[in-house]
Amino acid sequence: MKKVLHVDKTFNGMRIDRFLRNQFGQIPQSLIEKNLRNGKIKLNKKKIKSSKKIEFNDKIELFNFELKKILKQNNQKFTPTNEIIKENEDLIIENNNDFVVLNKQSGISVQGGTKSKKNIIDIFSKSDVFKDTKPFSVHRLDKDTSGVFIIAKNRQTAQLLTSLFRLRKIYKTYLAICNGEIILNNKGLIKDDLLRFENKKKIIEKAETKYEILDKNNNATFIELHPITGRKHQLRKQLFNLGNSIIGDKKYNTINNSKLSSKNLMLHSYEIKFKVNEKKYTFRATPPDYFRNMLKAKRLNF
Repeated sequence: MKKVLHVDKTFNGMRIDRFLRNQFGQIPQSLIEKNLRNGKIKLNKKKIKSSKKIEFNDKIELFNFELKKILKQNNQKFTPTNEIIKENEDLIIENNNDFVVLNKQSGISVQGGTKSKKNIIDIFSKSDVFKDTKPFSVHRLDKDTSGVFIIAKNRQTAQLLTSLFRLRKIYKTYLAICNGEIILNNKGLIKDDLLRFENKKKIIEKAETKYEILDKNNNATFIELHPITGRKHQLRKQLFNLGNSIIGDKKYNTINNSKLSSKNLMLHSYEIKFKVNEKKYTFRATPPDYFRNMLKAKRLNF
């Protein structure tokens, strides 16, 4: 049995593994890799790797794609209550014809997966804000990171914003509270080679982040971060590598998990700037109460 997918302009430049997850839901990466190796997924009749980027008008063929049972188990959509929908609608910073800007809460995923059913996309798909359309995710924000998040309302805007993110034309500012005193100049650039794995394969990626230390003492540091590259968990990894992990980070931490001083990750997406058709946009999200309370507890000034 063969299924054929044609790539439209919305997905131009997207990795094939990400495209498949966009089409079918949160498929395990290992399953995508297996089907690619076995030639059950082909791009323009050729075997390719998961990192291959697709282009407009490409043809993707799926041969006996072993997903039906797994997709049924993993991709049941989250059905939000009216209360949850209203709670998230109240977090909207901007709502226009093309996109919504949200002050995302910590603890909620952007899209559903095997470990997290509750997610932003499924919530807003049931909201009147997207009554005559559907929500399109155009960038990432970790489940435990709060702050500015953009959702497109149509394919054209989704394509445009995705391209701006990929071309680094959208400028992001994050705020973080870290364990200990960061011993760096007050302003500068953090450059790292970050390690990640695709199955058992080691991949090293260069990462760059501009920073400014806003306040610090012997116990903690309040820092502003401007990522230049967009690696997965980039800021969390870089601060961990400095020996000053973000307070509340359960994965990249320099202290024992049992001694974490907060159940919340002290990383907040504070501001996003970009320009479309010569019009400049700037959106800011107020840090949550627990973030501001941590600043007070650590005697740091905003």
